[in-house]
Amino acid sequence: MTSRQTASGALRGREWGVLLVLCGAIFLEGIDVAMLNVALPSIRADLGLSTGSLQWVMSAYVLGYGGFMLLGGRAADLFGRRRMFVGWLAVFLLFSGLGGFATEGWTLIVARFVTGVAAAFMTPAGLSIITTGFEEGPRRDKALLFYAGTSAAGFSIGLVVGGLLTAVDWRWVFFAPVALSALILVAALAFVPKPPRPGRAETGTGTGTGGAVAWQSVDLAGGVTVTAAVVLLVLGVERATHTSLAWTAGTIGAGLAFLAAFVAVERRSASPLVRLGIFRSGALVRANLSGLLFSAGFFGFQFLVVLYLQELRDWSTLQTSFAMIVIGIDAVLSPLLTPRLVARFGNARVIFGGLLLAALAYALFLPVGADWTYLAMFPSLIVLGLAFSLAYGPLTIVATEGVKEEEQGLAGGLLYTSFQFGAALGLSTVTAVNVAATTSTSPAALLDGYRAALWVPLAAALLATLVSAFGLRGRRSDGTAVSPGEPVDRGADRRSDQLPVSH
Repeated sequence: MTSRQTASGALRGREWGVLLVLCGAIFLEGIDVAMLNVALPSIRADLGLSTGSLQWVMSAYVLGYGGFMLLGGRAADLFGRRRMFVGWLAVFLLFSGLGGFATEGWTLIVARFVTGVAAAFMTPAGLSIITTGFEEGPRRDKALLFYAGTSAAGFSIGLVVGGLLTAVDWRWVFFAPVALSALILVAALAFVPKPPRPGRAETGTGTGTGGAVAWQSVDLAGGVTVTAAVVLLVLGVERATHTSLAWTAGTIGAGLAFLAAFVAVERRSASPLVRLGIFRSGALVRANLSGLLFSAGFFGFQFLVVLYLQELRDWSTLQTSFAMIVIGIDAVLSPLLTPRLVARFGNARVIFGGLLLAALAYALFLPVGADWTYLAMFPSLIVLGLAFSLAYGPLTIVATEGVKEEEQGLAGGLLYTSFQFGAALGLSTVTAVNVAATTSTSPAALLDGYRAALWVPLAAALLATLVSAFGLRGRRSDGTAVSPGEPVDRGADRRSDQLPVSH
């Protein structure tokens, strides 16, 4: 590759093949979740599910996805990124299909839980294939921003496609991802290169897309305690509005106890599952905190808008889906506009601007009225789409930039755990505020509840903006501060052992 191609971030043919496979997988994950959200009422009517069982159809996926994400990310580092990606994609395909054949609630719940676990192993493996296979700098940034845009497109398109498929039969919401998964699986076997085969004497992980089997002892105690901790914390937050305060406090308390046990185990482990020193990176910690808060606001806001349109305005599922799809403009802007802004202003400033725009989008919706036209809602929705395009991709870049190759899966797992936990936290918080502020089922009372809950996404976005502000002053490779208007030269910081995708 010429220096001009490297500087411009140009990708080669096979690299595009690898990237399209990985984008297909993250698109699959997004469209799967969005389509199920739309199909829930039809599923309830057909299977005769109670409200509690219906909630568990969603909670099971969230629990598997959020609870096992950190373990999945580290497994990619230890046992091979390609192996984890392909293997768990096959599991995703199988259990998505089983969900479509479900005739009882418990069968569907089990299928969704395993599908969530599969996504938890598959997603960070796919992300780490990008971060280890593309040279750090413009080429990796371009790949990650394209990846981020595809993820957003999956969720936005899934809202509409889910409505169309549900109108035929809700089971197609499960069968359609099977067909897409099969295509991606075949393409992954063809395009994602196998890793070099290391000798048994090697104790580290390999480079490139696959990593190597970790011949050293696996930190089972760390894996058990951290998975138990995250599962309990996600469960406690996600179910907070559906159960008693005592149950929620007990679940979260148990999760924190397991988390403390995990930290104690990792400090004593010779080969820890999570090297605690990774949290010494201020950029990584800021990216994860900002991502958690941004996700909380984003998903909480979308949930409230859906309630407003369907409960108060009596819009159909399909009308609501088409109204929300404008947020998906980030699927176009992420690969086209964001790379140019990142190249000119740097990731930190672009993230900061995106989070400010998110706060503006939520603030614009605060005075929502009972008879707002779509034109009145449009500015908030379009600004939120722009905010997502500026924040999501660069947060992914910052959270993985400068991390050792053998810990890229871990970095991806941490980031996606933050996103997922933030989504659960945001949904629970806006639900709690909405319920507390709604005194009756009258239109005026419903509107009061929405307006009160809309302050939650705004607060989350403002707090995320504050956290990201600490990263506005970058550092040169010699440790001196970079002034706000000065671009950061990252060439000196790139690792010499980083390889492009092999052919």
